[in-house]
Amino acid sequence: MLIQNFGRLWERKYINFGRGGLGNKGHLKGYVTGNREADFREQIGIYVLYDKDFMPIYIGQVGRGRKKLLSRLNDHETDHLWNRWDYFTWFGFRRVNKNGTLSKLDNGQKVFKTRGEKLLNEIEGALITALEPRFNKQGARWKDVEEFFQERDPKVEEATVGDLMERFESIESKIKALGKGPNHKTK
Repeated sequence: MLIQNFGRLWERKYINFGRGGLGNKGHLKGYVTGNREADFREQIGIYVLYDKDFMPIYIGQVGRGRKKLLSRLNDHETDHLWNRWDYFTWFGFRRVNKNGTLSKLDNGQKVFKTRGEKLLNEIEGALITALEPRFNKQGARWKDVEEFFQERDPKVEEATVGDLMERFESIESKIKALGKGPNHKTK
């Protein structure tokens, strides 16, 4: 099998790119049922970018050279697609070990040998999963391929209007308290 795992329609707004500070590499965490999780930032394979209406706008690959999944997505933060995509689907070639790390044996140099029938099923499955054509009644015919769901990092959660108002009120009360200090002069 080429495709070992995948994530469908993960949201750009929940990607932790790791900006700001040494050692903050960011992550691209996902989980499967049973509380097993993995970080897919170093995944190799293919990915699809979608716009806000879930229309595919770009297909790319990762694993040639030094670029991996998170670094390519980060590239798309500033390239010609920066304002065009909101979601992405990825198909990974690196297996997830029992401890949640990605296999070092599965790399861009690995030679895959499989029957043509299996390869056709993999390509068809990836296309059906990525494009969700209306008239396909069956899904991907994969065995042993795991779907991972995006883990939402609270550090990158979107703030609600209520959150912002609460924060504003807190700052406002601190500013007022500063004005009531011992050196404060009233007019």
